[in-house]
Amino acid sequence: MSGQDVPPYFNISPDRALSMLDEPTGTEGLARIAANYRRGRQDLVGRGLEENGARKLRLFSTWEITRYLIPVAPQHFRRVLRQNPDLPQGRSETEGGAKWFTLDEVQRLRAHFGAEGSKSKEYLPYRPKGLPAKIVAIANFKGGVGKTSTCAHLAMSAALDGYKVLMIDLDSQGSLSSIFGAQVEDEWQTVFPLLARHYAETLRIDNQRRIDRGDPPVALDDSLSDALKITAGDLIRSTHWPNIDLIGAQLNLYWAEFQIPVWRMASRGWKLWDALTETLAADGVLDRYDLIFLDTPPALGYLTINGLAAADIVLVPFGASFLEFESTGRFFDMLHSTFASIEDSENVAARALGRDELHFEWDAVRAVMTRYDAGQQAELAGLIQSYLGSTLSPHRQDFTALIGQAGEQVHGIYEADYRDFNRETYARGRETFDRTYAAFKSLLLGIWRREELANRHG
Repeated sequence: MSGQDVPPYFNISPDRALSMLDEPTGTEGLARIAANYRRGRQDLVGRGLEENGARKLRLFSTWEITRYLIPVAPQHFRRVLRQNPDLPQGRSETEGGAKWFTLDEVQRLRAHFGAEGSKSKEYLPYRPKGLPAKIVAIANFKGGVGKTSTCAHLAMSAALDGYKVLMIDLDSQGSLSSIFGAQVEDEWQTVFPLLARHYAETLRIDNQRRIDRGDPPVALDDSLSDALKITAGDLIRSTHWPNIDLIGAQLNLYWAEFQIPVWRMASRGWKLWDALTETLAADGVLDRYDLIFLDTPPALGYLTINGLAAADIVLVPFGASFLEFESTGRFFDMLHSTFASIEDSENVAARALGRDELHFEWDAVRAVMTRYDAGQQAELAGLIQSYLGSTLSPHRQDFTALIGQAGEQVHGIYEADYRDFNRETYARGRETFDRTYAAFKSLLLGIWRREELANRHG
């Protein structure tokens, strides 16, 4: 065997390896590494920002609007603009060039067509009156499955479709927050104070019972007293998308995983799984939005439990590989054991006291196949489909070069300007996310329609 044929791990000299080795890493070394990452992150995120440091959404051309956003022919679209000079007229970068519009202007145009256009077309997205927002949790305890990108692109798709969207980042890594350019200073700008407030309210009720029994109350510490003053409205921030708002996340949110069990031990009656749902409802958030997307951590911890318990729809992304299929199956095993255990423990007391029993229920739970390569994974994907049946979303989300490029530039594929590629490449690249959204929207509209008819006949 010649020297060139020897595998690269043969004949490594220990002395040469030693000469290339750094000194051992201590806690100061970790700080230096973290600082390097922070500098790099600021630089990379900054490439998607305007000169003033704010993120700005790109404009949309007449071609995009008539192909993707408003179902009208381009000629009719231009004719309507000429006939209605009070409508947004767009702007051209060259004399006689294509017209470009902001998304706010697209919304105004959509509203006009909805009021004045053909009644045979759906210009406005279907949304039954009198029903609260639907909460959608994106979850899997395996990282790298496209969880955050799926969450972000579904939110963007819904916004382009005309829905009012709130995103809640429950992952302390804050990737979703980064995609939307959020600067979150500490845990008090995340969902943490909402969870703390819910616990503090439970503690006040417990204290009243203690006082009624003649026992001394438990004092609320300063952080719990502060949390009682905070509402969801104090935490919601607008984004560079006019109809997407955000409650962001940052690293300190992870401490909730340690604080929540401490609170639970102090008050066994605190229903921690209701904390997010009940605070959002109490603060009127469910009435101000159409859709609320929750990006959960890659773990089945307390924050994920809160997100899943709050959700009406659960989407579980995973790749078309045996290991990811196996891991996702274990995730569903843990979901079952966790929520069944909560039901069992709560219902022992409920039955004894003659109260209604607790039963978790979701409008729909779907697995979503992501990063799919039809040339390599079709056979395995077909097998997975045969096992999961309707639980697996019908569309397999492809990975394309355009998706990868969008990720490198710290924005979503819908924020990419098709002029950086060409129309055909852009159309192919976004099609996989359009189809993912179409499968989700079909699910959403079916659920809303079911509830609308039930209310009508109820």
